[in-house]
Amino acid sequence: MNQPGPERPAERPDRPSPSAEVTITPCENGPLLVRGPVELRSQAGEVIEARRDPVALCRCGRSAIKPFCDGTHKVANFRAASGPSRDPLRPDVDAADESPRR
Repeated sequence: MNQPGPERPAERPDRPSPSAEVTITPCENGPLLVRGPVELRSQAGEVIEARRDPVALCRCGRSAIKPFCDGTHKVANFRAASGPSRDPLRPDVDAADESPRR
């Protein structure tokens, strides 16, 4: 007699596929662009509906539609690099590859 195994969750078309590729790109002086199937949730676990692909997430903290970007970073003169920046607590380490600078 076969023992029943753990139930596998049913495939749901409204949920992202775990094998689909997701990329996150920090835009210089702007939002984080999230491309691919993602599911955003609040701290309480509630789904936050993202109706676009890519999704632009606020980095400046001033958007009126957080967690999404509304372009306020331009008015606020928000500045942030697109790539990794140096860690002020570890000035001898290159943030891109974590190896000591020479």
